[in-house]
Amino acid sequence: MANISVDVRGENCPVPLIETRKAVRKSNTGDVIEIIGTHPASKKEIPMAVRNLGLELLEIKEEDDYWRIRIKC
Repeated sequence: MANISVDVRGENCPVPLIETRKAVRKSNTGDVIEIIGTHPASKKEIPMAVRNLGLELLEIKEEDDYWRIRIKC
């Protein structure tokens, strides 16, 4: 279960990455953030940013017409 949910379906770069960073800033240590989106490039950029921030990438999951990324702060 996610503590913070970020729905950026239909948004293109750089919005998904910006919204993910905002969620990270609001989070507490141990929180799980779930990002849901449709932009293909963001599905690659968000995990790279997560690693650069030293956070834990829990899951990248393809759904029917969107993707879901879960990270732990």
